[in-house]
Amino acid sequence: MKRNKRERQSVLTETIKENPFITDEELAEKFTVSIQTIRLDRLELSIPELRERIKNVAEKRFEDEVRSLPLEEVIGEIIDIELDQSAISILDIKSEHVFRRNKITRGHHLFAQANSLAVAVINDELALTAKANIQFTRSVKEGERVIAKARVEKIDDDNGRTHVEVKSYVNNELVFKGEFEMYRSKNEK
Repeated sequence: MKRNKRERQSVLTETIKENPFITDEELAEKFTVSIQTIRLDRLELSIPELRERIKNVAEKRFEDEVRSLPLEEVIGEIIDIELDQSAISILDIKSEHVFRRNKITRGHHLFAQANSLAVAVINDELALTAKANIQFTRSVKEGERVIAKARVEKIDDDNGRTHVEVKSYVNNELVFKGEFEMYRSKNEK
């Protein structure tokens, strides 16, 4: 259904509020208009481009600092974190992440995103992967955005282990699931 400009811009504003990670391409498809029309609408409405929206969300939500590793060592971009509770990161799949002949993402990139997020969510100076049980549920192609969500399931102070579940999605479709048993130092919290 075609909307007039005012209706489209109103719905566009609401859509971006609900999902700040939606791309201009996805918006253009949703509203059956060109990408240029979406960009012009965003400019008129003073809505920043996707990368800027992601940074804004991260700044608003980044109250805790990652303790277990430097942020630049995290694979993907952390956009939300609550230490010892949950974390979210985004990884845009580019040509360097895929096999040349079929454009399918190499599995170690999806694992690295999930594993580094499992390390980052630990509220400790030392966090190492002791064990991982992983499952790839569908292949990921070049150009897709992977959103990984980590959730701390259990903290076992007696043996210095934390259990973290990470699920990765492309457009709300599960593409990877991992259960990580993380070692942490017993004294630090």
